Amino acid sequence: MSKEEIRPHKSIDAELTKILLMRTIVESHDPTSKEVDDLSLRRFLRARDLDVEKGSAMFLNYMKWRHSFVPNGFVSLSEIPDEVAQGKVFVQGLDKKGRPITIAFAAKHFQNKDDPDTFKRFAVFALDKLCSRMPPGQETFLAIADIKGWGYANSDISGYINAFTILQEYHPERLGKLFIVHAPYMFMKVWKVIHPFIDNNTKKRIVFVENKNLKETLLEDIDESQLPEIYGGQMPLVPLQDC
Repeated sequence: MSKEEIRPHKSIDAELTKILLMRTIVESHDPTSKEVDDLSLRRFLRARDLDVEKGSAMFLNYMKWRHSFVPNGFVSLSEIPDEVAQGKVFVQGLDKKGRPITIAFAAKHFQNKDDPDTFKRFAVFALDKLCSRMPPGQETFLAIADIKGWGYANSDISGYINAFTILQEYHPERLGKLFIVHAPYMFMKVWKVIHPFIDNNTKKRIVFVENKNLKETLLEDIDESQLPEIYGGQMPLVPLQDC
């Protein structure tokens, strides 16, 4: 057996050893961590470049946040009626890698100035829904952010940053790819403000798509049978709450 054949197994063994060590650490600080599977721990470990101490700290921070922000274990529709009524997020189909596909329409989002936490709860609701739709063995999803028709009335910089924070800090290694389509020039001004708050692991998974190459680019990752009808495919959109 060559060194090249041995090396991947050693890498896997080393990762498994770190997961076991991480489990010992997090369970000693939060006994409810026993309910969390190894794949979940691995995502936090990988998000911190296999640094057990940093991965454990990140995971424990997630558990503390989850107990506080989602005390019932899930976000119910009754907690986010206005967000759901805007009809801005849809889910349907799987991409070529078996990842659930979600589409968000930025022009349908309006900031809730009375209760900013409502959009945070909606983000949790959406991510929990996506994760529940993942086939066995799948850990990531593909997203399409459609900015068509977006204007300053839809601008919600704090909301966008909060959504990325929840994704990065509490659902690490879940985003497989994010296509941003139909982005108008004025949106790019807002993007420059958001961009510094996005970590490098997330940035490398974001792709801005030119209108002229839209269908061609999406078809590289999504079969036409799974591509939304609005992008020239065959799959109808299903509201997030109905999936």
